Amino acid sequence: MGEGDRNAVPAARGALAPRQSLAVGVTLFSMFFGAGNLILPPLLGVQAASACPPALAGFLVAGVGLPVMGIVAVALAGTLRDLAGRVHPTFARVFVALVYLAIGPCLAIPRTASTAFEMLAPLLGGGVSLEAARLVFSVAFFAVAYVLAMRPGRLTRLLGRVTGPALILLIVAVVAASLAALLGAPALPDVAPVAPYDGNAAAQGFLTGYQTMDLLASLTFGLVIATNIRSLGVTDDRGVMREVCRAGAVAGVLMVAVYGGLAAVGLELSAAMPDATNGAAVITASATLHFGVAGTVVVAAIFLLACLNVCIGLISCCGTYFSQELPGVSYRACALAFAVFSCAVSNLGLDAIIAFSSTLLGVLYPPAIVLVALGLARRACDAVAPVWPWTVGVTVAVSAVTGARDALAPGLPLPLDSLPLADLGLGWLVPALVTAAASAAVTLAARRRASA
Repeated sequence: MGEGDRNAVPAARGALAPRQSLAVGVTLFSMFFGAGNLILPPLLGVQAASACPPALAGFLVAGVGLPVMGIVAVALAGTLRDLAGRVHPTFARVFVALVYLAIGPCLAIPRTASTAFEMLAPLLGGGVSLEAARLVFSVAFFAVAYVLAMRPGRLTRLLGRVTGPALILLIVAVVAASLAALLGAPALPDVAPVAPYDGNAAAQGFLTGYQTMDLLASLTFGLVIATNIRSLGVTDDRGVMREVCRAGAVAGVLMVAVYGGLAAVGLELSAAMPDATNGAAVITASATLHFGVAGTVVVAAIFLLACLNVCIGLISCCGTYFSQELPGVSYRACALAFAVFSCAVSNLGLDAIIAFSSTLLGVLYPPAIVLVALGLARRACDAVAPVWPWTVGVTVAVSAVTGARDALAPGLPLPLDSLPLADLGLGWLVPALVTAAASAAVTLAARRRASA
């Protein structure tokens, strides 16, 4: 029996061969794996310092657990629009658009340019204006990204094949050097955590995990992974779901390893960089510490290419979606608009983008989490259909009001501040649980009265 036949037999039984399952899991990991994911764990390690373990645990729940569950929930529902449509068709249309805007021009696309520039900044001379350099860099960066998004061709495939493995090797080298230094030290750094981890480190780590945006991304990845599995020969629904879960487990293990290692990079520098404000500077400092100026140059070059490749992909993805949603608007026009808008946002700087993303993602993540939770229990929730609009609606209301206050009038007291867990940024959780239980109870009671 040939190799192809051996691989075909498991698929015919509703399962992939082990090597195929592993390949799908690695594919899912690579879809999540971007430059933005690299800059959050090192900063967490620096700022959380001695509170790094609980902070990292919270981060992993939001940055790994939720995205894996999102993949499964969307695969069960069919598509993100099918999942969100259980709330209301209009909500589905608006929510899907907001997800694409968040993982596109509002946050993720500008962050690619800002991250790349932060890695290049240490190589600039002392007399160079950072603002002017950032403007020139961002214009050139997005001009190249736009041109390549029009004709991706062989260059983007080459960038993906070269920068992906190179970036992984770089991470392994930097993480290994930091772990060796930590393990060789008589004790772990005993540095007090700084804001925002000087309170409840685990809860803050969970909120920091929002900024990976991987939960939002997972809502668009579920269909892609399920389709990929079916193309390999698995057509049984249960088999597809089983393979989706396996892929999620593989991707989850890889992400936990990467995030844990990068947090260790930050922990090593917690005493030396207590005022660090972004993870790009932490990675650069670690590479320079262990590998000298050559490390800084290599980090900058690889991140530049990796960020450019991610940017091209995001412009293409968002341009395609909105050109299909907006009658009469071409893909070229959408891509150009996103490139110009993202260029402007990127000039705010990486720190400002991260600060802004905290507020925006604080509004989007709670309803996304609720949708995923309901989606995982979709059969039970579909049996009491009002649970969907009521629970998601209340969650949206609480998170939107809180987000508007945080953006426009920070510190303004609201009645919502008295909700349980509100001081931890999770004020939406109890109202969502209460609403779900109440709407289900009312629906069931109404059915019993109607049948009596």
